[in-house]
Amino acid sequence: MKKLAFLVVTLLTISQVTNAQSNIRFGVKAGLNYANFTNTEVKTDAITNYHAGILVEISLFDNLAIQPELLYSTVGASYDSAITEFKNELGYISIPVLAKFNLSETLFLEAGPQGSFLLNKKDEVFNDYNEFDFSVNAGLGVRITKNLFVSARYNLGVTEIARDADAKNSVFQLSAGLLF
Repeated sequence: MKKLAFLVVTLLTISQVTNAQSNIRFGVKAGLNYANFTNTEVKTDAITNYHAGILVEISLFDNLAIQPELLYSTVGASYDSAITEFKNELGYISIPVLAKFNLSETLFLEAGPQGSFLLNKKDEVFNDYNEFDFSVNAGLGVRITKNLFVSARYNLGVTEIARDADAKNSVFQLSAGLLF
């Protein structure tokens, strides 16, 4: 009797684990960033750069999933000085955690917070850059196939990029991704 009970519990556990794993999908994504700074005292122009990384889609219900991501993202702005024009580029490891709402079989909305850690900077304009950037994201995506998707997302910075400036990141992202 104990062996039968153990067998039943084992089979139920395997069944639940298998079912839970079917609700978790891993993926990769990459795309373009169209970035600028907001709240600056000088006029800045947007720059085009890139982002790339991995993601996990965890289905909670038929129409709702949580999607944490780990991305390398380069953002910044372009400045015109009296002598020359230069780009201020900031490289971040970004960790968005998004709620993903499926509006239909092909269309989805995503929204959520993002924490980013500054890894590198080029053509420094400000002194004493903040090592952490907090922002909020909202976007819209389309599933082209079961595994292939494209999305557009806006990332609005909440914290200043440097201690001596009111500038915040503002990024529009276009992405393509593949879920496994």
